[in-house]
Amino acid sequence: MPLSKDPKNGGSEKDGSKSEKYCSYCYVNGVFVDNCKNSQEMQKLCIKMMTKNGMPKWVAWLFTRSIPGLERWKQ
Repeated sequence: MPLSKDPKNGGSEKDGSKSEKYCSYCYVNGVFVDNCKNSQEMQKLCIKMMTKNGMPKWVAWLFTRSIPGLERWKQ
């Protein structure tokens, strides 16, 4: 999620400061809160949540195409 669209303007680090990299839905107190093991699992989770909220699946897929390129998934 773009941080500009995050209602909390970003997740939180261990020290309570705002994360400049990760959203509040997946990053709290310096820890990822989802159980996704790889970018494909995260993409599926995001698509599921977006379609649950009424977004067409193909649009949700378009919005999640960049997930594998995010820093979290780089090795």
